[in-house]
Amino acid sequence: AANAVFRRPNPPNRGLTLTCDSSSIKVLIGDGQVTAGHEVIKHHVRKVRRIGESGVIGGFAGSTADALTLYERLENKLEEYPGQLRRASVELAKAWRTEKYLRRLDAVMIVADKDCMLEITGNGDVIEPDHGVLAVGSGGTYAFAAARALLDVEGLTADDIARKAMEIAADICIYTNDKFTVERLPQPEGEEEDSGGEGPQEG
Repeated sequence: AANAVFRRPNPPNRGLTLTCDSSSIKVLIGDGQVTAGHEVIKHHVRKVRRIGESGVIGGFAGSTADALTLYERLENKLEEYPGQLRRASVELAKAWRTEKYLRRLDAVMIVADKDCMLEITGNGDVIEPDHGVLAVGSGGTYAFAAARALLDVEGLTADDIARKAMEIAADICIYTNDKFTVERLPQPEGEEEDSGGEGPQEG
């Protein structure tokens, strides 16, 4: 069965990323909207990506520039602890909470590999879901509720649940759009790896 989880950042980070896990496939999906105050300034920011050559995928809600800094830090931790996403995430969360520079970063991350999915926050939290779904960002409440409802529908894949939950959230949340970027584990055969990014913007 496919599964899903959410934790609301405080204060809420703009944008939305959700990950959904089935017995063999993990799907990470993010919207593309960038907002400044109450204005939409960009529609196609990439909020999910592969992190180096580590076999880890990640997504975020919050500041794009801050998230890129955190991706880089996590990639360094994964090089230090190869194949140990939980350990690398804990070390990142410790640094994020204690280092003066990192404490200013405004983002929440979701990361996943073949073995686990985790939410990492600047409060020092590393959260592993009970039911296989994580959602972060201003539309996370809606995406989480939708995903949890869809879990009981037979025949839906993790991809189906993740996309439908994001579509529902995009219909409700003014900070979430339907320009989705998706990453999967394992990566489908023939699918090109896309780790391109956007410049520093609020998303």
